[in-house]
Amino acid sequence: MTSMTPRPFPHDFLFGVATAAYQIEGAAFEDGRTASIWDAFTRVPGAVVNGDNADVACDHYHRYRDDVALMKDLGLQTYRFSTSWSRVRPDGGAVNRAGVDFYSRLVDELLDAGILPWLTLYHWDMPQALQDAGGWTNRDTVERFVEYAGTVHDALGDRVGVWTTLNEPWCASFLSYTGGEHAPGHTSIAEGLLASHHLLLAHGRTVEELRSRDANLNLGITLNHTVADPADPQNPADVDAARRVDGQFNRWFLDPIYRGAYPADIVEDIRAVDPEAVSLFESAIHEGDLAAISARIDTHGVNYYHGDLVAGSAPADAPVSGGPATARPGRSPYPSDAGIHSVERGLPRTAQNWEVQPEGLTRLLRRVWEEYARPAGTMLSVTENGAAYDDVVGDDGLVHDDDRTRFLRLHLDAVLDAVESGVDVRGYFYWSLLDNFEWAWGYDKRFGLVRVDYDTQERTVKDSGREYARIIAARAL
Repeated sequence: MTSMTPRPFPHDFLFGVATAAYQIEGAAFEDGRTASIWDAFTRVPGAVVNGDNADVACDHYHRYRDDVALMKDLGLQTYRFSTSWSRVRPDGGAVNRAGVDFYSRLVDELLDAGILPWLTLYHWDMPQALQDAGGWTNRDTVERFVEYAGTVHDALGDRVGVWTTLNEPWCASFLSYTGGEHAPGHTSIAEGLLASHHLLLAHGRTVEELRSRDANLNLGITLNHTVADPADPQNPADVDAARRVDGQFNRWFLDPIYRGAYPADIVEDIRAVDPEAVSLFESAIHEGDLAAISARIDTHGVNYYHGDLVAGSAPADAPVSGGPATARPGRSPYPSDAGIHSVERGLPRTAQNWEVQPEGLTRLLRRVWEEYARPAGTMLSVTENGAAYDDVVGDDGLVHDDDRTRFLRLHLDAVLDAVESGVDVRGYFYWSLLDNFEWAWGYDKRFGLVRVDYDTQERTVKDSGREYARIIAARAL
């Protein structure tokens, strides 16, 4: 797996890892933190594999110093983490000083280790009290989010320069309010549409707020993307299926952020399925909303796990391809999915049954760069990319995860292909540093470069982690 001629990375390219508060912190109800929508959702029977919750997770809340030391040992340059809304402003109300202080200590620890903090304000853990009032379907949640963002900036703005507003709003809207697979587990087209708009509005309003406080901040958003290909490029039904998947997964968020408008073709597709839902959505777009949503950003985070080969000739009740597969049944997270189904193409698959398609990452980065980011003067970073495999601890006590090591190298190679073709990619964040609580999969799937024994909380660097450390030290593949 070592090439004869090393491929160097740009001198300013950052190597990092990513995590999310709910997935690793634990300490679910300690020091003033109250329930998030995920605390509530994981207690719904059947919502999560094995009925797990993240009350303990990786116990990062108590072990963060050791985890930062581990990052330093791996040579990581940057760490993408999220702050918990439920810890900082429990129930969406008053500031919780103990919660704020935890993140202040974490940031100091990172800086002392020479690691750049890369902060995400929302990785899906809305306070349950706000969901009880409608969550992201309620426009007032936008104001509560801007307040929360300001609180985090008040505490950390002097030491954190890179700020991401939202992680994967597609998941936080359509997968959560339409597909029923993520918290809060609803299955409404109208709710998904409203949530998507209010999430984007919260992003735009937060960018405006933080920009007004400090013009030198690096502000952005992280979107999850797919590469949707028609099974038969000569078949109009397949081409249309790929258009709809791309439109509902990619363009629904790209277009308002960069062009100040939702994709008209997808609006009409959804109107044909549920005209009342579209009417509610359109009435929720107030004057000035799209201008706020399209506020200039500095960094576009690209999350990529796999692409989709789709056809349009299946029965209307066939499952749609694309997006993170989870355990909870529900309707399709795509509001307009009639006839779309995925096509097998013989690619290797991860333990989550996701295809391994590194060349899709190259094409995705080129497309986002050429059509959206470059004209806007926005830089790209791969903010999540990783794979779950069924790791086994060997007789030597180590984890020889050849599949993940290969996955890592292949996708870093794909990033270099994009860079060498002229795409401005500034960094790569592997998902994830630690095995953790993987949402509706619970603890059943392991993505980490570091194995976590959930009984003892012992950390063991896997072969993939050692390989990543070697690549970082060499700054080359």
